Amino acid sequence: MFIILSGDFMTGKIIEILQNNIVVPKILLTNYKKLKITSGELILLIYFLDNNDFDLEKICADLQLKNAEALKLIDGLSKKDIIKLKKKMNNNVCEEYVCLDELYNKLALLLINEDKKVETTIYDEFEKEFGRTLSPMEYEIIGAYLESGFTEELIRAALKEAIYNGVTSLRYIDRILYDWKKKGIKNKEDLQNKNSKSAKTKKEVFDYDWLNEND
Repeated sequence: MFIILSGDFMTGKIIEILQNNIVVPKILLTNYKKLKITSGELILLIYFLDNNDFDLEKICADLQLKNAEALKLIDGLSKKDIIKLKKKMNNNVCEEYVCLDELYNKLALLLINEDKKVETTIYDEFEKEFGRTLSPMEYEIIGAYLESGFTEELIRAALKEAIYNGVTSLRYIDRILYDWKKKGIKNKEDLQNKNSKSAKTKKEVFDYDWLNEND
């Protein structure tokens, strides 16, 4: 007696086999570029997730690679400390296999770092905008701004204005901050109000009907 299987049943079984065949960590797919893994190396890694036996002939046959291509990919992953080739004894026969411990360690670190909120300090922002490391004296000067009562948001605004004007100097930022202090600007809201009033004044001057002034 023959049992005829429907197309839907066969398709379902194939899909089930494919779904259970290999598990690829999502974090590997979304972060492989951060590990400086090429797309070719990624394919080889996924292959090793399912079968970590080091059989060069089988690897080349399964992935349709030439020996030189496969060895180049393996060497690249080894140099990046993603995989290691190790040996094990199986029935008194020494066999090579691909150890993925380093890969999993790196993926674990990525997951840990994703959960951490990286807090950027005001000093980090100065270094980023200046394009260099701050000197000890510059650290002290920025610290003095904070001790003098300037808020971080106001210091950031002064930094932003300096960069906008193409200046990367704390002396220039000094002048901006102390000019704002004389005008009673203590926070970002005060600065926004001042800029809003200045813009309104300029608009009123621009809109004034100078031709009919004496009418």
